[in-house]
Amino acid sequence: MATSSRKSRPAVVLLMLLVVIGIMFAIMAGTRTWTPKLGLDLQGGMTITLNATNKSVPAESLELAKNIIQQRVDGLGVGEASVATQGDRHIVVSAPNVQRDDLVELVGATAELAFRPVLATAPAGATPPPEGQGPGLPTAPPTPEQGDEGVKLSIDQVLAYQPTEADQSAFAAFECDTKTPDRLDAAFFACDDAKTTKFLLAPVAITGKQVASASSGIPQGEFAPVVTLQFKGEDATALAQLTGALAGKQSPQDQFAIVLDGVVQSNASVTNAITGGNAQISGNFTEATAASLANVLKFGSLPLTFEPSQVESVSATLGGEQLRVGLIAGLIGLAIVMAYCFAYYRGLGFVVLGSLLVAALATYASMVLLGSAVGFSLNLPAIAGAIVAIGITADSFVIYFERIRDEIRDGRSLRSAIDTGWVKARPTIVVADLVSLLSAIVLFILAVGGVKGFAFTLGLTTLIDLAVIFFFTHPLMQLLGRTKFFGEGHKLSGLDPTHMGVSRDSLLGRRTRRTTRIAQEA
Repeated sequence: MATSSRKSRPAVVLLMLLVVIGIMFAIMAGTRTWTPKLGLDLQGGMTITLNATNKSVPAESLELAKNIIQQRVDGLGVGEASVATQGDRHIVVSAPNVQRDDLVELVGATAELAFRPVLATAPAGATPPPEGQGPGLPTAPPTPEQGDEGVKLSIDQVLAYQPTEADQSAFAAFECDTKTPDRLDAAFFACDDAKTTKFLLAPVAITGKQVASASSGIPQGEFAPVVTLQFKGEDATALAQLTGALAGKQSPQDQFAIVLDGVVQSNASVTNAITGGNAQISGNFTEATAASLANVLKFGSLPLTFEPSQVESVSATLGGEQLRVGLIAGLIGLAIVMAYCFAYYRGLGFVVLGSLLVAALATYASMVLLGSAVGFSLNLPAIAGAIVAIGITADSFVIYFERIRDEIRDGRSLRSAIDTGWVKARPTIVVADLVSLLSAIVLFILAVGGVKGFAFTLGLTTLIDLAVIFFFTHPLMQLLGRTKFFGEGHKLSGLDPTHMGVSRDSLLGRRTRRTTRIAQEA
């Protein structure tokens, strides 16, 4: 029973590895993602140059702005993005897989939230019914001076605010694409993101300057993504006071709107006071838009004011040509490796071919899944890292095969040599791969730009090489050693006893029995 179990183990190991690769491709099929994300040099993308409009641009403020923009871009999972300062007032941002408007909005967003009580709502394009005019504070002039933000009112003043007839008339004529003055102490008109509902809003009750943290996700038991905010300081107390006063009022006066860049991101009806400084923005978010909003809020406002001075589309034509040449070079190198393996190792060349094929499938699936999971983008340096990995993987095969041959020359049978050769080759293979892996890690930490792609791919393929040699090549050799073609040393198997300078009986482990028979005849 023990022998049977031992014989079945290589097949089980092979099957486990193939199942894992199958699961990876099943995930790709489930997400309908079959190609990896491409870097700026292959996919194309956008490069935007931002010019600081401030009169004084301290070096530390420019560096802080660069770091915030880098965090915003990285937080969206945009792989291979590059953010760098240029001169004393410019920042250059390059990112693949991003459209022009998206990149301009991302790097220039101010992330200023405003919490405003809702005074009235109406379908976009419709005129709301008139409401009674109550006493309240005077509204701001209908056409305030450009750049005049007004004065922040107290919560009590905001709650006592009532719209004037001029406010209601202007609201009736308001259209979603119209820009209205955004003052802290005045009524404000805005629409939701879908432009289906317009809102008449009271002055700003709370600003978003005191947002301590922001995150996105799908709450337990729900299906739609939300953005969760945590306030600090006085705004946490103001939020509790505001929501406590709105609770129990008639709709829509029981709502407060969360406004970002003139758009109502969420309008929540209040049933109880929100204490503890926590607020939640819900709406027609997708996971991507919720993550984008949380990302901009989390990394805050830029310390300087920027305007795009140059926005360029980066063509992938040059990168595509380099990719074509690089792939041709890789195929030529692979063909040379395979030609050598078949010429020198003959039938064992099919083991090399199968192992490289499995490694290629695992590498490709990993790149696709990592692109979706962590934003890994495949660029030209990354492809170079994958090509280098062909040589690293081939080295592992050579070490193992030569160890098997050495063990056979030392008098072991083929089946025994496969196992003992593996035991002796394994430390060398592991050490060699660990050196490559350590080099990749150090390079990834110290490198910048596209070189990180080379280091990441080199590390990834090195790990895959270890998995393939352990869970595919060695078990496959154990199985092939039991076949007649390889086990009996066929001339085309690569294990020909004559070629290795041993007898066929020695290869098959018959030396002891033959020696005993000769002794008996004597």
